[in-house]
Amino acid sequence: MIRYLSSVLLAVLLFALIAMAAKKDTGSTTLKNLEPVATTSKQNKNQQYDFSFETSAKRYVCRTSPKTSVKATDFVVGSELKYEINGNKGDLKSSSGKQVKCTVVRVEEVSAPSAPQK
Repeated sequence: MIRYLSSVLLAVLLFALIAMAAKKDTGSTTLKNLEPVATTSKQNKNQQYDFSFETSAKRYVCRTSPKTSVKATDFVVGSELKYEINGNKGDLKSSSGKQVKCTVVRVEEVSAPSAPQK
């Protein structure tokens, strides 16, 4: 019985360490695009938005929740955007200090430009 409990405890600790080791991607970049998504309804009274931005290694699309109210004018395309990505959760902050939480819905690897073919 003690051996069983020890192995269960070890497994739980191992999973906790793996979860804590998840890589956070943070930094500052330029907001590439901000688009409204879907439509509002009686259940979802707030407009959802897709934020598109690029880091040195990846391109992200991060979607706001229908429970979150966002003013599109607080996030100007082409302006500075501070980001923190942790798994599929994102935290974005505009240059004017407005903050919004979002869910990553698309990630694309940024590849180096290829040499022109002859």
